[in-house]
Amino acid sequence: MARETAAQETVALADAAVAPREEYITIDGCKTFLLRGGKGQPVLFLHGARGGGNWLPFMAKLADSHEIIAPEHPGFGRSDAPDWWDNIHDLAYFYLDLIKTLKLEHVHLVGSSLGGWLATEIAVRSTAKLASLTLIGAAGLHIKGLARPDTFLWTQEEATRALFHDQALAEKMLGQPVSDEELERQMKNRFAAARMSWAPRLYDPHLHKWLHRIDVPTAIFWGKQDQYIPTAYAERFAELIPGAQVQYFDKCGHLPQVEQPEAFAKALESFIRRAA
Repeated sequence: MARETAAQETVALADAAVAPREEYITIDGCKTFLLRGGKGQPVLFLHGARGGGNWLPFMAKLADSHEIIAPEHPGFGRSDAPDWWDNIHDLAYFYLDLIKTLKLEHVHLVGSSLGGWLATEIAVRSTAKLASLTLIGAAGLHIKGLARPDTFLWTQEEATRALFHDQALAEKMLGQPVSDEELERQMKNRFAAARMSWAPRLYDPHLHKWLHRIDVPTAIFWGKQDQYIPTAYAERFAELIPGAQVQYFDKCGHLPQVEQPEAFAKALESFIRRAA
């Protein structure tokens, strides 16, 4: 019995070591919400247009060996919307200031969708504090002649279903009750995403010219059945970022980190280990 109790206490201590804590930090006058958990070389995760503020299973796995830092962008969720915030370039400089303020070194920068676009905007400006870059179904580029859906015209149900190849996950998400507080947060996130990417839609017409400046190991993760951003964009990023490597997740939509968390965590952990 004593041995069993000791084992349980050990597991509880291990869980506590990687459990996230909620923090608010003020950067450039913007009160910013973030989750932090784990210990080790930092992984900074940038969420997509639907918002953040969630401790995902892949984060818990990586927190065994890395410190995970997952902010909500200015204008999103529980973070403030500062007066200086006009476009994605402002957020890129904001995150460079956040990295400096938190005194982070050798950061593994990971961005999903809109967050992937933001990660590239950060990296083309400076990789001085970065150890690697990982893009997940990233926005930010435009390929002439390649049709892409206008996600701003989708209903909430259409947008949710398009996230996943496995519609059981969409059904589960759609079936969850939504509080007034959560509904208000979703509306805030939609407004913030539109403010950053309404015109032109979800890309920076100048970004492609500067992706060659990214000089850290770069992984590009993409769901093969991504309905938001076609896989051709994964290849385009790989063409423009020196040494970038693409990995596809089969039977997977726009969010491999959510739809295939174990495979995603294993792939990211392997990439980070090689990059380090």
